[in-house]
Amino acid sequence: MEIKKLNEKYKDFIGKSVTVCGWIKNHRTSSNVGFIDFNDGTGFKGIQLVYSKDNENYESLSHLRVGSALRVTGIVRESDGEKQAFEVEIESYILEGDAQEDYPIQPKRHSREFLREQAYLRPRTNLFNAVFRIRSLASFAIHEYFQKNGYMYVHTPILTASDCEGAGEMFQVTTLDLDKLRGVDEIDFSKDFFGKKTGLTVSGQLEAETFAMAFSKVYTFGPTFRAENSNTTSHLAEFWMMEPEIAFCDLEGLMDIEEEMLKYVINYCLENGKEEMAFLDEFVEKGLINKLTKLVKSDFKRISHEEVITILKNADVKWQFAPEYGEDIAKEHEKYITEYFDGPVFITNWPKDIKAFYMKQNDDGKTVRAVDLEVPGIGELMGGSQREEDYDKLVARMHELGMDEHEMEWYINLRKYGTCTHSGFGMGFERLVMYLTGIENIRDVIPYFRTPNNCDF
Repeated sequence: MEIKKLNEKYKDFIGKSVTVCGWIKNHRTSSNVGFIDFNDGTGFKGIQLVYSKDNENYESLSHLRVGSALRVTGIVRESDGEKQAFEVEIESYILEGDAQEDYPIQPKRHSREFLREQAYLRPRTNLFNAVFRIRSLASFAIHEYFQKNGYMYVHTPILTASDCEGAGEMFQVTTLDLDKLRGVDEIDFSKDFFGKKTGLTVSGQLEAETFAMAFSKVYTFGPTFRAENSNTTSHLAEFWMMEPEIAFCDLEGLMDIEEEMLKYVINYCLENGKEEMAFLDEFVEKGLINKLTKLVKSDFKRISHEEVITILKNADVKWQFAPEYGEDIAKEHEKYITEYFDGPVFITNWPKDIKAFYMKQNDDGKTVRAVDLEVPGIGELMGGSQREEDYDKLVARMHELGMDEHEMEWYINLRKYGTCTHSGFGMGFERLVMYLTGIENIRDVIPYFRTPNNCDF
């Protein structure tokens, strides 16, 4: 925010006494004056506190340590400094909580690896202060977009017996005594708390679909879990998913919603997180604001999976993983295709054999009405589909995959009781925050990351 605008905002406070509460981020002293960088958590940029030799508490003030929590009363003064419009001249203070000399977050640059080990303190750094403010703004913008457009927010269950993706990557939940089960060949889950094998949800989609058949437009936004042993910069065992489900909506309509929603969220963060975005643009990803602004102004390309493979095969590139019809695409392919079209790309009509059972089958018998949104710099950001509303086709597909239809009878029965064309998509929230902030490691966009061999804090 410009200094002039700050002056306008705070001009009525000049010369008045105020009380502020917060934490010391930096403390500089000279022979006659001291400066404290102070933040109360209400904004990205903090307040400068000043005190001079004339202050009766000068000696004790000069020994206050970084990280300490203070309650300060002082007079608001216009500042001569270039970095702030005003400052608070300390009259009196209360040391609410001292910080010991071994306080890890000192006013210097710390590596992100080090800060992951201090995850309970890293929000006090400028980097993570900015990242988690943008995370908060993005979360609010998602809710605002859907609420403004007539969607109902549904709280889908975290404990479930349904493996939505059918990939077997659910964390199991049990109250059985594991020590007593050592050496047991077959576990009797009828004696468990729920009387059946239960786990943590991998997606709220199936339950959201049932509500879409009553409310037309719904969304779920909450934690999901994958027991996937992938120790990479883009995988978490616990993450947040945003999943809308829309009745009377086909694949084309779904892509319209995806594009509109993403642009809305990015615009909201650019408008309401200017200080944070400016910091991230300068210190994390040069050109971040221009990248996001360009996306908001762009038209998203729509192209089939088959057309993408053709482009990749004709490209004068030596691929690490050769592109093939009927197969998934790799990160290098995602990067190339967004650069080829110089913007976001919707890839539609994917091979049936590499997609989930619930996706609408095309007439060719080989593809489904699925769509992935590929975004420059991050790759896949959203994945969705038109859902299969034909009862017989859905059951047949489940049989092909060896799934037990009786376990999901409630979901299949939707096709018998007033079904309709309907579609939905999912977006990993942390992937979005990575794109918004320029952060390259997913561990740095969630407060406390859960990865293989790590469940600290």
